[in-house]
Amino acid sequence: MLRSARPISRVVFLFAVIGVEGALGASLAWAQEVLKPATPDQVSALLLTPKVMLDTVWVLFAAMLIFLMNLGFAMLESGLCRAKNCVNILAKNFIVFSISSLTFLFVGWGIMFGDGNGFMGTQGLFFLRGADNSPASWEAYSGVYKAISWAGIPLFAKFFFELVFAGTAATIVSGAVAERIKFAAFMVFSFVIISVIYPITGHWVWGDGWLAVYGFSDFAGGTVVHSVGGWCALAGVLVLGPRQGKFANGKVHPIPGHNMTTATIGVFILWCGWFGFNCGSTLAADPRAISHIAVVTNVAAVSASLSALVAATYLTGKPDLSMMFNGALAGLVASTASCAAIGVESALLVGLIAGALVVWSIFFFDRMQIDDPVGALSVHLTNGIWGTIAVGLFSDPSVAPVAGPLPGVFFGGGLSQLGVQVMGIVMVGLYTFGVALFAWKIIDMTMGVRVSEQEEREGLDLGEHGNVAYPDFRPESIVSLPIASLPAGGSPAPAAFAQNQR
Repeated sequence: MLRSARPISRVVFLFAVIGVEGALGASLAWAQEVLKPATPDQVSALLLTPKVMLDTVWVLFAAMLIFLMNLGFAMLESGLCRAKNCVNILAKNFIVFSISSLTFLFVGWGIMFGDGNGFMGTQGLFFLRGADNSPASWEAYSGVYKAISWAGIPLFAKFFFELVFAGTAATIVSGAVAERIKFAAFMVFSFVIISVIYPITGHWVWGDGWLAVYGFSDFAGGTVVHSVGGWCALAGVLVLGPRQGKFANGKVHPIPGHNMTTATIGVFILWCGWFGFNCGSTLAADPRAISHIAVVTNVAAVSASLSALVAATYLTGKPDLSMMFNGALAGLVASTASCAAIGVESALLVGLIAGALVVWSIFFFDRMQIDDPVGALSVHLTNGIWGTIAVGLFSDPSVAPVAGPLPGVFFGGGLSQLGVQVMGIVMVGLYTFGVALFAWKIIDMTMGVRVSEQEEREGLDLGEHGNVAYPDFRPESIVSLPIASLPAGGSPAPAAFAQNQR
């Protein structure tokens, strides 16, 4: 029986070889064909291929994780600020995504990724109306968004992923200017950052702009998102000035937040969303790259939270919870630019430095009397800069899961990549801070950026929005007020409410 089976097995083997050769031949023919721009029929066929479907689902899932970071920012910022401003903070974090979405759809996407020049995109500006045959990619791509043609997913998937990035950059500003900014002024600036600041610097780096030509590397937005948001926030803080009572007689007077529980929830939501932020920047379901980036991101976060704990305990004598929060977030920010370019050991060092750096930075800004209620400048600006520099120090192509920058200083690359990184940090900072400062000044001159002293004392919830976050948890003195002293809706009268708020 064994002998009689051999001829059959050989026949089966022969057909198998022929089948494999046929499949390979068809694949080679397809590869040769798609070197030319893909036709509409070929695009339709691509949409049904398993790889394109899997990549699209992965990118949209990652984008939805990033979208949830809006909730994380809202919970963290509101928890670290006073109860009398809670509604205002939630409103800012809510409306900023709506403004960012429409602005990015209308003009931001085209400026950032549209074909144009080294400064900005000039095609496909309005409502994604430029020619595009995605998911065709590379040489097969034909359209006006060549800078992102390497991603083999539909155009709307690319747009949605980049949209939630834009929303994150605008949200960063909210925390630094909290508790004294006019709601309308914040809305106007949110439009400014997504129309003329974020997309232009993004084009320089991710849109085949002039920094990309020099080899500047920022995988997931350490500079493009976090430093840009930080520079805009710094400009706003300088125009606004500090909150009442923060600095007096040459001393710093801490203003505690009202709910560390919601702040903790916010940090964990942000931490989870960051895996979408960093891992999703592959724009493809690449198992090796996603796994590598996830581990590097997490290692940087946990090591930074520990080093921040140690630094804060050393400086204050107590293991401050808010410093642990900012330490973890600093590590996440510091990993953003380098997560696909460095190894796990380097990520540990990047995180350890980030955690200590964020604590030092918070104390530094306080000494400079720059009032940042939630530490946004120290987390996003300071560690956005550090994380971008880290690329030039620790980039290691031998372990990187995707093609990336040149080797860093500590991996035999000399100063080449580091020099480009520093140049990019400086140029993005100069442009962003300059335009943001000009915009804040214009807003201040035309409509004013800061609420009145009385409104700040009473709380922005009542002054800006006419309601409060915790109407059922008022002090007894407010609860016992006569009904006649309460405005419609049962909210406490502003003067009485202010007397019972921090």
